[in-house]
Amino acid sequence: MPLGTNNTTTTVAGNFIPELWSDEVIGAYKTNLVLANLVTKLSHKGKKGDTIHIPVPSRGSASAKTANNQVTLSAATNTLVNVSIDKHYEYSKLIEDIAEVQALSSMRKFYTDDAGFALASQVDNDLFTLAQALNGGTVVSGGTGASGASADITDVGIRKMILSLDDADVPMDNRALVLPPIAANDLLGLPRFTEQQFIGDGSAIKTGKIGQLYGIDVFVTSNAPTSGSDRIGVLLHRDALVLAEQVGVRSQTQYKQEYLGDLFTADTIYGVAELRDNAGIPFKVPNA
Repeated sequence: MPLGTNNTTTTVAGNFIPELWSDEVIGAYKTNLVLANLVTKLSHKGKKGDTIHIPVPSRGSASAKTANNQVTLSAATNTLVNVSIDKHYEYSKLIEDIAEVQALSSMRKFYTDDAGFALASQVDNDLFTLAQALNGGTVVSGGTGASGASADITDVGIRKMILSLDDADVPMDNRALVLPPIAANDLLGLPRFTEQQFIGDGSAIKTGKIGQLYGIDVFVTSNAPTSGSDRIGVLLHRDALVLAEQVGVRSQTQYKQEYLGDLFTADTIYGVAELRDNAGIPFKVPNA
């Protein structure tokens, strides 16, 4: 019997495998990102170099114009923020042939979801580490919004943190309140938050968003770090931190004959940095 010439071989079918895995990993990654979606993002994809230099201009002031005199020139007081793209994280699994043959198709879905979650958690964790250094490194109490012992988040504490951003001339738009789950649970018990006028129009679709308070979007994430017996949250403006991606989340597969299995790897290359120290306020609440 003559051999066919148009058969769908593993070589042909294999061309679809990396794309399928990549789509699922990227989907899971985007679903699990919270803090990374709330900061300034820079794409460095396809470009060389390991550092991005970002000029950060300071606010100027207006000058009175007097008749018959020239305008007053404002001195530029720009600072420079360097973003080192020095973080490369990966998630790998070796799937032996016997497992591939006998396992349900849901195995691939689990691994791609797990890869996306692991990489998203790492990016958010790196940003949270920077967030704790905002406001000069002063982590305020969630109960009072000022320096002091950790306390359950309150309406008074939130308003005090908002006032601190207002006093620093941080823009009103693009602010976000990012809470650990235990603080979100306390917030849901505050009448001020649960009143309809403070929740918003109910059209929230962003990952982790649970409502709106005083015009600020409120998010909850399990990626919020633990510090001793406390959990850390942050009220910040988008310009507080920056995330620069040189290689977005990608997945690759390669058959390893010596192991009789497929090696699956998902990875990403990026860098994070603080842009404006006074554009964010970290706070702490008891982890119990």
